[in-house]
Amino acid sequence: MNALQALRPAFPILLGASLMLTLSMGIRQSLGIFMQPLTQDVGISISEFTLAIAIQNLAWGFTQPIAGAYAARFGFRPIMLIGAGLYIAGLILMVIAQGFLSIMIGAGILIGTSLSCIASSVSMAVAARAVAAPSRSLVLGIVSAAGSLGALIAAPLGQALNQEYGWRFGVAGFVILSLALIPATWFAGKVDKVPLPAATSTDMDNISAKTAAGRAFGNASFIVMTGAYFVCGMQLVFLTTHLPTYLAICGMDPMLSAQTLGVIGGFNVLGSLFFGWAGGRWNKLALLGGIYFSRSLILAWYFMQTPTTTTTLIFAALMGFLWLGVGPLVAGAIVEMFGLKWQAMISGLAFMSHQLGSFLGALGGGLIYDSLGSYTLAWQVGVAIGLTAGIIQIAFALIRPSEPPLALRTT
Repeated sequence: MNALQALRPAFPILLGASLMLTLSMGIRQSLGIFMQPLTQDVGISISEFTLAIAIQNLAWGFTQPIAGAYAARFGFRPIMLIGAGLYIAGLILMVIAQGFLSIMIGAGILIGTSLSCIASSVSMAVAARAVAAPSRSLVLGIVSAAGSLGALIAAPLGQALNQEYGWRFGVAGFVILSLALIPATWFAGKVDKVPLPAATSTDMDNISAKTAAGRAFGNASFIVMTGAYFVCGMQLVFLTTHLPTYLAICGMDPMLSAQTLGVIGGFNVLGSLFFGWAGGRWNKLALLGGIYFSRSLILAWYFMQTPTTTTTLIFAALMGFLWLGVGPLVAGAIVEMFGLKWQAMISGLAFMSHQLGSFLGALGGGLIYDSLGSYTLAWQVGVAIGLTAGIIQIAFALIRPSEPPLALRTT
């Protein structure tokens, strides 16, 4: 009860961060359900659509450190409000799109840039700032879990509107959902009034963004974590972008795609809560390696057999449990290593690697499918790289203990 009372002042902030994360990620993860009807209607190829999604991931990744640095300088609220506006504008441009350029700008550049202001890195930084250290890992897991619920709403809504009225009505439904980002970012922005805890007011809080970035890239644990993060983006964006098409090729019910994304979102909740709790007790970096290794085994199991409704939903549940659990682990590890002030920016630096993987997962999958007429090579590459990254991350975390947190060092 005392723990809940201690968190009570932070509830509006955490609620805003959770809603911001669930809407931005839930809608974004559900765009793949429109790929086939959109490409046929607008007259673009699968690889052109996936190029737009790949551009989205690059825009997100490469603007994330900038958004984090500006949030540290000017506050979270203005950055998040800008992000909400860009997200809504990107969806509107998709609704009225008549060709590749509109899709690339709307789904690619605008939504990608907006995600750097309102999605995982910033929402995790907001949640971490709002609570005290003893409850931070669990709270990060709770916010990540709440952020998983968006797919449960967005995917079925988008697919139902798509089947009944067409893909433009489906995206229009997403526009209406996205309007709730504005109040969400406003409430989350209350975190700007929360001072940095005295316990973390060290040299990391009194240095420039350039120096903070240099310290991050001088930390071996951060480098290995960032390299393995590449695999996370590659595997997850490959699935959200290409799984609906793969299921259609296999002759499955179109509604199964939305159900699969919904199940992933539901089990995201359990996984985020579990890894948020586990990160407060065990080595966060070793847990990350375990997630990457386990995901790869599950991917291999699923794609090596002909999909059925049952195996697809089991696959979705297993992958969902391992999906957003990386969020609280990465955020928590960065706070431990570098403190709170530059967390959003340093998370963004790591996230650039994640988004390079996302770029490869989206575009590479589309190019392989267009060239070979099959996703076989794409999933095989994803499994091989994932197993390798998971083993390296676990081995480094266990054989070489983490370096002393830089946030606790003094000059």
